[in-house]
Amino acid sequence: MKVSIITATYNSEKYLEECIQSVINQTYKEIEHIIIDGKSSDGTLNIIEKYKHHIAQYISETDRGMYDAINKGMALATGDIIGILNSDDLLEGDDVISTIVHYFKKQKVDSIYGDLEYVETSDINKIHRIWKGKPYDRKLFQFGWMPAHPTFYFKKDLFLRYGGYESHYYSAADYEFMTRYLYSHKISSFYIPKLLVKMRRGGQSNDSLKSRLRANRRDYLAMKANGIPFPLLVSVLKPLSKLHQYYKK
Repeated sequence: MKVSIITATYNSEKYLEECIQSVINQTYKEIEHIIIDGKSSDGTLNIIEKYKHHIAQYISETDRGMYDAINKGMALATGDIIGILNSDDLLEGDDVISTIVHYFKKQKVDSIYGDLEYVETSDINKIHRIWKGKPYDRKLFQFGWMPAHPTFYFKKDLFLRYGGYESHYYSAADYEFMTRYLYSHKISSFYIPKLLVKMRRGGQSNDSLKSRLRANRRDYLAMKANGIPFPLLVSVLKPLSKLHQYYKK
């Protein structure tokens, strides 16, 4: 079972090397790492060139943002399973992909997700908070729940059937994507109670009250488009639902 990992980059020289090394260090070797770069002007391409023997494919060209880049990568993917790894994030431990593949085979599901650790930008050993998942239940979407997107792996044939990220949702594109797959199209999923990804703090949707309100509006539109009942109410519940998913270590 081959796994395609897609990384979108743009002026990502600061942390990209750690990201690539976390993929190289996986004990499971049937992995293709695809990097889609948005025409970086810093040292990103030098890092990609340094590790080119470990990278299955890479493109550097202008794009319409991160989700457009990810869609390009998914279209190039030849794996049975696709996952997204942000350029400043890293896989937690060398057995992450082997564990994901194990549960795909054992549970015979369409998708997998797990736990996410938010770490300080300058020190990945300093934990800010942990996003704990829970056993999968489609109805949880009606209360604003969602899996941790960077831990979400799914079968490639679903991309061919249901499409990629809708970039006009901006920062809510990942939420809309998972809502479309899991809620609207009712694909099967399984929760692995294991830390899968370390994610550096940050994110445009949370950097101010105005940004959070704008993101909440996009969440509402994503819910409405994918048939979630009472989307206005759920868009309020969504940020509140994270309170019990996050806890400080």
